[in-house]
Amino acid sequence: MQNYDINSLNEEQRNALNQIEGACLVTAGAGSGKTKLLTHRVAYLIDSLGVSPYEILAITFTNKASGEMKERISKMVAGADKVWISTFHSMCAKILRHDIDFMPPFTRNFSIYSESDADKVIKEVIESSGFDNDKDKIKKLFSFHLSNWKNGVLSLGEYLNLHSGEDEIRKIGILMQAYEEKLAKNNALDFDDLLRKTYILFKSCPEVLEHYAKRFRFILVDEFQDTNTIQYELVKMLASVHGNVFVVGDEDQCIYSWRGANFKNIFNFKNDFPNVKVFKLERNYRSTASILQVANSVIKNNLTRLDKKMWTEKGEGEKPSLYNAYDERDEALYVAKTIERLHSQGYKYDEMAVLMRMNALSRAFEEAFLSYNIPHRIYGGFKFYERNEIKNVIAYLRLFVNPKDDISLERIINFPKRSIGDVAVNKIKLLSSDSMLETILSERIKSESAIYKKLQTFIETFNMLKLENPRPLSAFVEKVIKKFEIYSAFSTKSEEDLNRIMNIEQFISSVKEFEALNPDADLGAFLESITLKSDNDEIGEGGAVTIATIHAVKGLEFKAVFVIGLEEGILPISRAIGNNSELEEERRLMYVALTRAEEKLYLSHVTKRYIYRESQYQMPSRFCKELGLLELERKGGGSFASRSYGERSGGGYGSFGSGNFGYGTSGNFGGENFVKSTFNKDNFFREEKKYVPEKDVSIYKVGQKVIHTKYGEGEIVEISSDGLVGDIIFEGFGKKSLMLELAPLEILED
Repeated sequence: MQNYDINSLNEEQRNALNQIEGACLVTAGAGSGKTKLLTHRVAYLIDSLGVSPYEILAITFTNKASGEMKERISKMVAGADKVWISTFHSMCAKILRHDIDFMPPFTRNFSIYSESDADKVIKEVIESSGFDNDKDKIKKLFSFHLSNWKNGVLSLGEYLNLHSGEDEIRKIGILMQAYEEKLAKNNALDFDDLLRKTYILFKSCPEVLEHYAKRFRFILVDEFQDTNTIQYELVKMLASVHGNVFVVGDEDQCIYSWRGANFKNIFNFKNDFPNVKVFKLERNYRSTASILQVANSVIKNNLTRLDKKMWTEKGEGEKPSLYNAYDERDEALYVAKTIERLHSQGYKYDEMAVLMRMNALSRAFEEAFLSYNIPHRIYGGFKFYERNEIKNVIAYLRLFVNPKDDISLERIINFPKRSIGDVAVNKIKLLSSDSMLETILSERIKSESAIYKKLQTFIETFNMLKLENPRPLSAFVEKVIKKFEIYSAFSTKSEEDLNRIMNIEQFISSVKEFEALNPDADLGAFLESITLKSDNDEIGEGGAVTIATIHAVKGLEFKAVFVIGLEEGILPISRAIGNNSELEEERRLMYVALTRAEEKLYLSHVTKRYIYRESQYQMPSRFCKELGLLELERKGGGSFASRSYGERSGGGYGSFGSGNFGYGTSGNFGGENFVKSTFNKDNFFREEKKYVPEKDVSIYKVGQKVIHTKYGEGEIVEISSDGLVGDIIFEGFGKKSLMLELAPLEILED
């Protein structure tokens, strides 16, 4: 089976692919075909060079990227299912499931704690520590140092010595030790432990490292610029026997330094591996020339980068536009209107994305999209598997895999309600020499007759289900939910509870999907898969516009992209201003946002934004000037004026708000003086060219009754002089100002 063509690669890609032996570094710009290069290299190793798929390891940074790589390779060559393709965390979890017995007291059925599970352990440790003064401060310091330590290679003692002069470090050291002991007692690892424990395993058990290092003759690493210290060390360890390591990265897209990523690993790689061959991929296959032009204009201002300039043969394309809105509502309406125009031209909703620096900016867009019936999904918010009802079901299931998991038992011991309060839980803990579940299932619990009576049904149910065949997996999960009467915790008369029941039904569906794809997998494998799963794996699917942070969409692409909130203090974020290294990371973030766009790119900033609990006048981001789309120039008195370039509206209807604005002498932001731009409903659509709506809005009259798909029945109480915006009072929602052309309204007959 051969279904790939080496000649489909460009010259630079072929040169890199043909470098078989030794260390190879490929600096691959955004959209330069690095995934194609990686998949073709794997296919070439297997099909043309006769390398066993079992001897190839390919590491990606997201589950989505891993899945796409598996799918592509499976279509190219036979045996692709035997290539080990996974994220760093999934790889380490797999190694630990096989070999963690070398690190007692941990056993192979360990639990992997989510962020909320780990947070509960942190709170318990702090509560029992006696450090009552300023718990919030201690928790913040503890969480920071815990993550910082676990993403490095130092022992706890070495880390504490290194930070010996820092605030409250003695207390932090005591808490970190207690936290580690608690996890060990529960036979549990947190997310960072997956990497750290694998590193310790390799260091302490050379025979385990040798097994994997000998096995993987060829190692490929995607998104190498995002590796942190411990990930880089793991790569070096795994490559210690054969030395055939092929890494692909782009320092211009390193946006995760806040969680330990170090783009300098690209430079370190050249020093740590002998005779490294370096290749550049500068040809872009994703974006038009005009999009690349603004992206190159921004990123060239960073000093710590390799010299490269992206280019394309796709053609010039539509010039990116910069829109100056009056406020966040104006900005959201501009985006909504443009999306509807693009949709009418044939663009699908899931081919468009609204990107922002921080989640807090999403509210106005969610409200606007709901008002105008635009399907959308917001990413970076509340994750499905973090919903309380789902976490409760997961906690029940975990106990059948890892009976030492006290955190899971405490979560469900009184769910559904069994009248087990904190006093009873503390008594069980005092009886426990090992785990709480084992105590409850033993004869010891009978010494507390009142507690035993309340838990008797739970004990009988658990013991009965332990003897059940856990296959098929979905049938066992449904039986657990039924036998523990989980649905009885919810009222069928409450809409919220009905939604919770539906969420549990959706959870069962996810078990069935996993079962269909992994027929031989057990309950432990399923629980591991959802712990390592990210909601962001589904971005760009489901027929909806994506609303997400820039961090969430790295590695993805959309035909049309809106980058909003381009203001000083937002992008770049305020803490980066005055700090060169952080400012360069913010510029890389801007570059990543720009290069998600294939065909159309719309940028926006506002004059005034409600943020940090107050309404503030905003200064356009310095990146607007670097883009070449905005010119900031000094005027008399030291204030600024701005001029936007390009097609301001991206669709021929201009500014919703104030248009270009001048800054004068009232108000204050960042040391510069500003004056409020004039704005009212009648000039809401005023522009150089008169805007003509595509829909006949003259049908709407004051006093008419209308019905809206979300807000229900309402009455039009006012229409702007140009007939474009209507004020409508909806029962239960109050007055809403809606664009009559865009709003999903139906006139009700009298």
